[in-house]
Amino acid sequence: MKNILIPTDFSENAWNAIVYAISLFKKNECSFYLIHVNPIDPNSGSEGTMFLPPEIFEESILKKSRKKLKLLLEKIQKLPLNTKHTFETKAMYGFFTDYIKQEVIDKKIDLIIMGTKGASGIKAVSLGSNTGNVITKVPCAVLTVPENAKYSDPKEIGFPTDFLLGYDDKVMKRIKELVFLHKSALRFLHVTSKGDQLSMEQIKNREFLKDYFTDTTYSFHTLKEKKLDVAVQHFVESCNLDMIVMVAKNLNFLERILFRPKVEKISYHTSVPFLVIHE
Repeated sequence: MKNILIPTDFSENAWNAIVYAISLFKKNECSFYLIHVNPIDPNSGSEGTMFLPPEIFEESILKKSRKKLKLLLEKIQKLPLNTKHTFETKAMYGFFTDYIKQEVIDKKIDLIIMGTKGASGIKAVSLGSNTGNVITKVPCAVLTVPENAKYSDPKEIGFPTDFLLGYDDKVMKRIKELVFLHKSALRFLHVTSKGDQLSMEQIKNREFLKDYFTDTTYSFHTLKEKKLDVAVQHFVESCNLDMIVMVAKNLNFLERILFRPKVEKISYHTSVPFLVIHE
């Protein structure tokens, strides 16, 4: 049984994430928890609202959300569903990331799946602030599903890495489960700006990956490129990747790919799902 949390704001992006999640785990027994978090109103601390009893908030703020969640559930029921899939809904009012953290603990969540609206242009933010906060502050695997990502079985999965950090067995196990589930090929990408040789530590970490995934289909790729995001873009296009997986421990590496695009025409933010796994 997998417990999957899907935050929704009732947008097309959020719906796309739901459809993707159901399709990705069509062979698994899953409990899906659909939640909508109403953000705290900046004026909620004003004198007029400070002393309103909780039931007023319940009525005025959450009632509409519950109605929307009910309609969302009805829409989901019209999809071709696995009978082993169950769905629960919940509406909340407060700070988004705090509630996500608590739900992960309370429901023993294995994976968070979020829809994202990608950016275009140098000055744009690549991922929304909610998504970024969840990836960096919630100790749970997160799959981001961009607005233009249409589900297809992830047969080609990219794994960008600099080989500088060791790999936790639990993290690798999660990746192997995904690879086995969809009979995927794993493509490791190392980007070097100067074409330097790997250090002894990097070689050791690469050898670990070879040994760990020896019973799967995998390959190693090296690109010489100063801009990491450009290299990832070329990698996505050349390997026709269906998904990219990364380890959250290497935060600087992660941010350079997900949060700080330096150039325009980086389309992987809007088309390729990212799976970020925490130790």
